[in-house]
Amino acid sequence: MLDGGGGPNRHHLPPGILTTGMPQVQNVQPAVLTVEEQMQQQQQPPQPDPPRELSEAEKQVIMMTPEFHQFFDRSTRIVERALAEDVDIFLDYSHDQDQESGGLDQSRQRLSLSRCFYDDRWSRNRCITSMDWSPQSPELLVCSYNNNEEFPHDPDGVALIWNRNYKKTTPEYIFHCQSPVMSATFAGFHPHLIIGGTYSGQIVVWDIRTQKRTPVQRSPLSSVAHTHPVYCMKVVGTQNAHNLISISTDGKMCSWSLDMLSQPQESMELQHKQSRAVAVTCLAFPNADVNNYIIGSEEGTVFTACRHGSKAGILDAYEGHQAPVTGVSAHSTPGQIDFSHLFLTSSFDWTVKLWSMKHWSLKETKPLYSFENSSDYVYDVAWSPTHPALFTTVDGTGRIDLWNLNLDTEAPTTTASVDGAPALNRVSWTPSGTQIAVGDDSGRVHIYDVGDHLYQPRQDDWSQLVHTLGELKNNRTEEDSLSQRGYDSPMSSLSSLASSPLLR
Repeated sequence: MLDGGGGPNRHHLPPGILTTGMPQVQNVQPAVLTVEEQMQQQQQPPQPDPPRELSEAEKQVIMMTPEFHQFFDRSTRIVERALAEDVDIFLDYSHDQDQESGGLDQSRQRLSLSRCFYDDRWSRNRCITSMDWSPQSPELLVCSYNNNEEFPHDPDGVALIWNRNYKKTTPEYIFHCQSPVMSATFAGFHPHLIIGGTYSGQIVVWDIRTQKRTPVQRSPLSSVAHTHPVYCMKVVGTQNAHNLISISTDGKMCSWSLDMLSQPQESMELQHKQSRAVAVTCLAFPNADVNNYIIGSEEGTVFTACRHGSKAGILDAYEGHQAPVTGVSAHSTPGQIDFSHLFLTSSFDWTVKLWSMKHWSLKETKPLYSFENSSDYVYDVAWSPTHPALFTTVDGTGRIDLWNLNLDTEAPTTTASVDGAPALNRVSWTPSGTQIAVGDDSGRVHIYDVGDHLYQPRQDDWSQLVHTLGELKNNRTEEDSLSQRGYDSPMSSLSSLASSPLLR
């Protein structure tokens, strides 16, 4: 420390004036740390060394490990979901949203396009052959695709899993195999497995837990299994006792255990009239039934059949279509009245027909009603899972029709047309009944929101449907009696002439 002119001989100078003498230097003791501060310094962890830069060879080794592939695949899927989200952060809940949105009331009573699923690499030039929603994760939709004729070196069969919860434009999972996939379904009681039926007749299984895009299991190509295209499959049963039912176009029905695809547990030849094989095109099981089922055929006849019992095989034939049956849907809406005896069919004859498996008379194998509003092939039909009288159809002109039997049987309740008028060959309701998925012949899946006034049933819709069915049955009885006397019903003859594809 400096002392500016101290000592006994210092001069008394005015304040602010330094003395001319030399300053004195004094020693100052260093700062002493307390015991607590010393302990804190000792407890601090040592600083780690900076990370070492990996060499290119070391990076390649890490990138080839299964752990890295699994991490990278999951991380990119999550990042894609986050980047695709489009949330209005300026939304003001204090304002009337109905007035600002304008057409909200109208959208509640119609079909409105929500989004479209399409991947240029895997969907282009491929026709969608089937669709199925996951029972465990209802936001997941699996779609099967036919081969791409413009790129013969690509895999012939493709199955993509889409996620409707996120707005990302890529599929969640991509699978493929060596043969066109004609049908695909979730394994039901095995949430990680996807089952595919191929054009070659093989049954293939993919597992989303693996990093493989190719099947982890496949059935043999032999006479003990299918050797013709498999257009329809269904997993039936319970958690502890379930089977995969598949039917090929040569009329062979097979029951499989997913644990062993080396050979089916049982098989049956579906034959009718002079032991002719039934060329099956579509399949449906009535609600909560694992033994009886409904099939459509290439000849236009609809059959009911059963798996077990003294009369296993074809039971009844329902004749009415004049062309191959393209789709069949059994009534599965739960409610106060059981309508599981009802089913719908679509056909290349431009019609949709309503049938009942209740044999009120010997002529009950004729349709209850024929919907003849379409002007092209009707490719598919599906009952609503929530409304007892509601169903939807799709046709070759790109039109989606929503029908409510309690409101009108002559014309659909609402109609929507897909841009570009592609042929719509598959339709499927979401499990909640709030949306429908429509697949077309160009590989696109269109998701439509169904207005809540359409899909939400009223309390009296079940009893009203009973009344509607009674009227349809009475009208058909009158037409039958008139036709037996040699007369045609004026309305039925006019409508049949107007809708006949042969007269256009």
